[in-house]
Amino acid sequence: MKLRLVLLVLAISSLVLVSFMVPLALLLRTFTVDRATTSAANQAQWMAPLVATLSQSDLRLTVARVNSQNPDEPTTVFLPGGLQIGSPARYTPGVQVAMHGRSFTTAVPGGREVLVAVQGLKPVAGTQQSTAVIRTFVPESELTRGVSQAWLVLGLIGVGLVGLSVVVSSQLARSLLQPLAAVARASELLADGDLSARAPDDGPPEVRQVSSGLNRLAARIGGLLTHERETLADLSHRLRTPLTALRIDAESLRDPAEMTQLTSDVDALTRTVNEIIREARRPSTAGGGRVACDAAEIVRERTAFWLALAEDQNRYMEVEIKADWLPVRVPAQDLAECVDILLENVFSHTPEGSAFAVRLTPRASGGAWLVVADDGPGFSGGYPTSRGASGAGSTGLGLDIARRIAETSGGSLTIGRASRGGAAVTLALGPTAAPSDGDRRHRIVKHRATRAKPVDPRLSEELSEWSAIVGHDVNAG
Repeated sequence: MKLRLVLLVLAISSLVLVSFMVPLALLLRTFTVDRATTSAANQAQWMAPLVATLSQSDLRLTVARVNSQNPDEPTTVFLPGGLQIGSPARYTPGVQVAMHGRSFTTAVPGGREVLVAVQGLKPVAGTQQSTAVIRTFVPESELTRGVSQAWLVLGLIGVGLVGLSVVVSSQLARSLLQPLAAVARASELLADGDLSARAPDDGPPEVRQVSSGLNRLAARIGGLLTHERETLADLSHRLRTPLTALRIDAESLRDPAEMTQLTSDVDALTRTVNEIIREARRPSTAGGGRVACDAAEIVRERTAFWLALAEDQNRYMEVEIKADWLPVRVPAQDLAECVDILLENVFSHTPEGSAFAVRLTPRASGGAWLVVADDGPGFSGGYPTSRGASGAGSTGLGLDIARRIAETSGGSLTIGRASRGGAAVTLALGPTAAPSDGDRRHRIVKHRATRAKPVDPRLSEELSEWSAIVGHDVNAG
């Protein structure tokens, strides 16, 4: 944009200077020619009375003195009868015309000649001619003396003016584009989710108007999000009253086992409602998820939490983490929720005893790959691709929540099929600020759930091979 503005000003200033300089240069040349011609004509006219009054010897001395003073403009006097005084010259057609009493200036090869007719002289014996002609020759060098220097000065002035216009246009473009660039940066931050970003209120009036509109829009979006979160929190808070009544009813049951079971269910539901309220009141992460967490630590913690359930259901559980420290652009709470969703799907939609694997590896471009694959029946009826879609009787929101968390970090969610026919869910998690090489530590960390009954070694070998194939496919992608 800046280059275009500078080129536009350069083109306009060049056209203006050309339209001004060319006529001025031609005018200077014409003025110089007229000046030299007028000077020669004045000199010839000054000599006209002398030709009519002086004798030939005196006239020779006078003409010789004039030629010595102006050697570049030689003067010749043509007397009646063909006699010449002064610098030798050819008897040109112009001289012949001037012999008839005309005074004029005409162009000849190499310059111009000024012809002044002097009448009233005594005719020479044998002729009737009584007119003398004073001829002053002005060479081309005298006609254009100083024109080249004047043109050079004009050219330098033009180049200087063009350079000045480029500098001024560059400063003007900068004063216009810097506020626009600030507005663009603010809009990018808003698009990334940083609702605290604001555009500076400076620059031309039009740019200030755009900045003001963008800031009002950002404030309006922030207000709407806050209102929606507060509304959700209020609606969730209203559930506490019926939950309290339900707990009182549960505690009034006579059967201790039923009372304990219902009370436990009510407590779990109450915790869920409280979690919804806390989540609704949690402010959005500034910068679109730029808060980082250690994915390796989160995956280790959550897989250790699900390890007990895997042991109870006699599931072969393999966890492979290829880094001790793997930062990703996802808040720790969101990543933990994501891992819980994927593992809960495994436990909910695969038969007991079905093996599964969790693999966390670094991405070549930064961030991490998280793969959860199982040895179950896979997705029935195709892969769920829309929010709320489920082929197993669930709400269908879990994978959509995981997808949104991954996309917020700059990654994605991919659903596929494992080598043994089960489901494979791959999360690409976006990168954050990379650590120095001295802080990186690469090693493979594996742990398997203990089992109440031994697992077929062939199954363990096949799962290890299948997990490696899945990880290779993901890293290649």
